Amino acid sequence: MANHTWSHPRLTEVTEAEIRRQLTLVQGQIEKLTGRSPTLMRPPQGRTDQRVAEISRSLGLAQILWTVTAKDYRDHDPELITRRVLAGAAPRGIILLHDVYPGTVPAVPAIIDGLRRRGLTPVTVSQLFAPGTPQPGRAYWNAP
Repeated sequence: MANHTWSHPRLTEVTEAEIRRQLTLVQGQIEKLTGRSPTLMRPPQGRTDQRVAEISRSLGLAQILWTVTAKDYRDHDPELITRRVLAGAAPRGIILLHDVYPGTVPAVPAIIDGLRRRGLTPVTVSQLFAPGTPQPGRAYWNAP
């Protein structure tokens, strides 16, 4: 379970108070709905800095970035999305996909098949780090 901010601002371009507000609002809502508080966060557009890291650390959130993006926010062709992901996929890497764009979900079966043909197993971020856990405040582009 992860936090991605309340309204998706570029965290490096807002005040420290706004960074904290964006993350705290989501933490509270997720905890209210699930009884659990996220321990991971993905900064919008991958924009992070020392302020974001420190506030994330204080809230118990590790920053999760990625090693490959499908750029599915820009291009909605499932075949192009699949090619981009498979071109950049590597062991212990993190793939960024957005399920809100029309080409992404249709691309997922081909992405999974392509990863498996290479001997890679798709897992969640939490599974990728197991049995360890990402450290609050630290930014990860892949699993250690």
